[in-house]
Amino acid sequence: METAVFEDASRTLLEEHPGDERGRMLQSPGLKTSGMFYAFATGNDLVVKLPAARVVELIEAGTGLPCAPRPGRPMRQWVRLTPADAEQCLAYLAEARQFVTGLATR
Repeated sequence: METAVFEDASRTLLEEHPGDERGRMLQSPGLKTSGMFYAFATGNDLVVKLPAARVVELIEAGTGLPCAPRPGRPMRQWVRLTPADAEQCLAYLAEARQFVTGLATR
């Protein structure tokens, strides 16, 4: 995934949800809502926050990889993905946003 794919998808999502913000997570460009990050881009990967069961599902399907900023310490609700295009990137961003929005309202 190129950074431009993340930027295009982010722009679209931010137009739909003007209360969301850009920010930096782990020194990478990211997105947050209600003060909670739900996605960031690093290298060739999109990293999104999803329910732990969904993360396991994506990893087992070979679609995603664990997110482990520190070797051997994966973050169970974060998964690294390489979306094929901006449309697929936007779908993952929307899924992550929906999950985090649900957490914020609890």
